[in-house]
Amino acid sequence: MASGPGWALLIWGPRRTTVSVLPICAGLRNSVAAKRSDKGINGLECAGRADLHSPIRIAPSALLMLGLLAGCGSNVTLDTPTIPAPLIVKIPASVGLRLPDEFQHYVHDEEIIGREQWSIDLGNSNAALFTQLFGFMFEKVTLVSANANLADLPIDALVEPSIEAFEFSVPNQSKTDAFAVWIRYRIKVFDRNGTEVANWPVSAYGKSQKTSLSGSQALQRAAVLAMRDAAALMIMKLDEATGIGRLAAESADTGPLTESEQEPSSDLE
Repeated sequence: MASGPGWALLIWGPRRTTVSVLPICAGLRNSVAAKRSDKGINGLECAGRADLHSPIRIAPSALLMLGLLAGCGSNVTLDTPTIPAPLIVKIPASVGLRLPDEFQHYVHDEEIIGREQWSIDLGNSNAALFTQLFGFMFEKVTLVSANANLADLPIDALVEPSIEAFEFSVPNQSKTDAFAVWIRYRIKVFDRNGTEVANWPVSAYGKSQKTSLSGSQALQRAAVLAMRDAAALMIMKLDEATGIGRLAAESADTGPLTESEQEPSSDLE
């Protein structure tokens, strides 16, 4: 017995081939651009009108088509990416990191050239990447909830990332053996009063050859490489592009006075 998404193939002996169709034949009909009628490929009736308990004979060519369609959908879920500790001096700042829900559960769905349906689940990979990255870059990082009052937090600045765009290509598009991923992040920086002071786009790219990897594995690797590319850019340019280090210095200048800086008491002994 061989099975595919939404239908089952039953092979009885060398000369007789029958198919039992489950109730989502409409999806199969759309996948192979069959005519809008009660009849699908080679007279195969769609579930709801066919007797599902009676095997239906189809031509070998249609059986081959059904087998090929078994690989027409791919689901990719990214594992938690890691980056090596960079050899940098940490920015002397206490930073709040606010991760929107849609950022932590980002899923990209796309149909490629009308033939392949891809679902790419970045899941918690983005949250893990930014938490690890900022831990390398700043003296202190605090995860901040959506409804937190910034005035109550001991932070110099707040950073809120989002995914503005996600694109990818597969070999049958590029006519190569490579999978490629493009990600554009949007990095917003706020001062400790909640005022937006910077809005920086970060574009990243990753590419992976298929070679011995499956298509899903190659695309997953390309996505991880794109995320690492974004991390490298932020390490080099974040402070310059957003002025987050300056915010920390200003926060220190306007902070409470130390005992040595306070005015002496005017009370006479």
